[in-house]
Amino acid sequence: MNSEKSIKVNGFTHYLHETELFTEEKMLHASKDFLEWIDKRRSIRDFSEKNVPREVIENIIKSASTAPSGAHKQPWTFCAISNSEIKSKIREAAEIEEKQNYTGRMSESWLKDLAPLGTTMEKPFLEEAPWLIVVFKRAYEIDEDGGKHNNYYVNESVGIACGMLISAIHNAGLVTLTHTPSPMNFLTKVLNRPENERAFLLLPVGYAKQPAYVPNIERKSLEEVSKFYL
Repeated sequence: MNSEKSIKVNGFTHYLHETELFTEEKMLHASKDFLEWIDKRRSIRDFSEKNVPREVIENIIKSASTAPSGAHKQPWTFCAISNSEIKSKIREAAEIEEKQNYTGRMSESWLKDLAPLGTTMEKPFLEEAPWLIVVFKRAYEIDEDGGKHNNYYVNESVGIACGMLISAIHNAGLVTLTHTPSPMNFLTKVLNRPENERAFLLLPVGYAKQPAYVPNIERKSLEEVSKFYL
């Protein structure tokens, strides 16, 4: 890269980032197109067993991993599972926790709020979907000598990456569901993850089973979710 394309900041090289400058009209069209596209995304609980190529999953994970993170530590691990035996173990362990949730841990108001969504303690999608992606947050890093090194804004960073992961799944023409069985310690054991990793989110990924039905629910209006200070 030519020297004029980079500068030194505190002894570190920073490269010139070139972006296209949109006109206001193009911004408006682009933002509307994206809204219409992303608004079609729905959480799906019924999956086809149709295969999804590994390369597609790799691209989705790489897309999510472009997310910003505290001090650029990238404190995440994406575990992609297609192995049927492992998926069965995950479903079995998840349903044990979910049974306790639905029969004791969840309040009556919580169960009432879930009723329109049609969720139950049974999670067949954990075996039916061709892929499961389990996102782990890395609380800290461990070097070769066993030393621990801090990561920063871990929950915020991993949360952003998960949002980008869901968008990348939608962009690939696939569907997913954000599954958060609580507690999720069983995922660390089933997948034999190291001590510095904590399960953050579990997403089945694949094609929707046809015909696919989703709950008749509405998103909050702009006025309900935002406040403009002009």
